[in-house]
Amino acid sequence: MTKVKYGIVSTAQVVPRFISGLRLTDNGEVVAVSSRSLAAAQEFAAAHQIARAYGSHDDLYADPELDVIYIATYNKGHFPEAKKALLAGKHVLLEKPFTLTVAEAEELFALAEARQLFLMEAQKSVFLPLTQLVKEVVNSDELGDILAVDSVTAYASIDHISWFHDLDAGGGTVHFMLPYALSYLQYIFDAKIISFSGIADQLAGGADTQAKVLLKLDNGVLVTVFLTTKVALDKVMTIQGTKGQLIIPEFWRAKTATILFANGEVKRLLHADFESDFAAEAEHVNTLILSGKTASPVMTAEMTLAGLKIIEGLYQSWQGKTS
Repeated sequence: MTKVKYGIVSTAQVVPRFISGLRLTDNGEVVAVSSRSLAAAQEFAAAHQIARAYGSHDDLYADPELDVIYIATYNKGHFPEAKKALLAGKHVLLEKPFTLTVAEAEELFALAEARQLFLMEAQKSVFLPLTQLVKEVVNSDELGDILAVDSVTAYASIDHISWFHDLDAGGGTVHFMLPYALSYLQYIFDAKIISFSGIADQLAGGADTQAKVLLKLDNGVLVTVFLTTKVALDKVMTIQGTKGQLIIPEFWRAKTATILFANGEVKRLLHADFESDFAAEAEHVNTLILSGKTASPVMTAEMTLAGLKIIEGLYQSWQGKTS
């Protein structure tokens, strides 16, 4: 095998961007796509120059030419589709949130291990070139002792996601937005999250439309994460140290960041360009699969499970308070 051959589950909005990133690598290619409708799959395949289209995800998993399945269904579909793909003997790259419960995630990782198959949560933010520069800064003394992190993710309109307000389907700001920050923080600090709490606005019987989450890392750093769909705020993460700040706009797809002195003056800029924010992640997955690896040393199962424990715990606490 010289190239990893992908089957794509879903024609969701994120899929064309993933395909564009994958095509920038020299060790992966898209071979097939599936949708719940054959016509939709065929239309998507024609528009994106994909050789085969399936009107059933099960038919895609049965394709003997495919090595790995990239799954980007609606959130509740992640677990059942990933399980079926693994049972069919396929490696799996599964979009975030990985699953809706810790138990589901543990089952998938156990199944992948038992069958010696690769499985990873799709977390492009930890593979970005700029993320490596950020990691170097926070692990140096340039910012001094790092005290706190403040992160804001805001989207004023989520109307294009028809099921966003359906909590059972995996809707809500925490399901959609929080996984990025949870993985990113664990990665750049080489730290574990040791405590969490949060508050949220929830529609009656529905999903959260905004949330504020508090975290503490085992290195002593305190974190606030604000997520909202009610107002178009600047999307930015600020890392505060005793010697200055690191400002990262849209950290999950950032090309630039700014380091400030303690007095607020600009010290220097970080810059790391890329053509696609999915390319480095795809290259990583391809390389591991081609070398026979079944787990990522970067986006680890431990990071995924730690994040899911927080997400599931937050929803359980909110449901308990409102029941």
